[in-house]
Amino acid sequence: HCLAVRAVCRTDIDRDRRQGFSWKITLLRNYWKCKVKQEWLSGKYSNIPSQHSLPEKSMYPMDVDTWGEILDAELER
Repeated sequence: HCLAVRAVCRTDIDRDRRQGFSWKITLLRNYWKCKVKQEWLSGKYSNIPSQHSLPEKSMYPMDVDTWGEILDAELER
């Protein structure tokens, strides 16, 4: 599971590992963020009519670089 999450959120996973977090804690800290990021990057939320159409778990606090990746992916679609 950690390697799958790392494929999407490499920077976050690597940072946590450098800080000494175990794989278990690293996974717990990053799983939902990476899941939401992957859904955005895959285009799951590309054609929604309004923010009210988004599923409850479609948002997660993310840094500016992550949102930049998501916006770049949207521009390429």
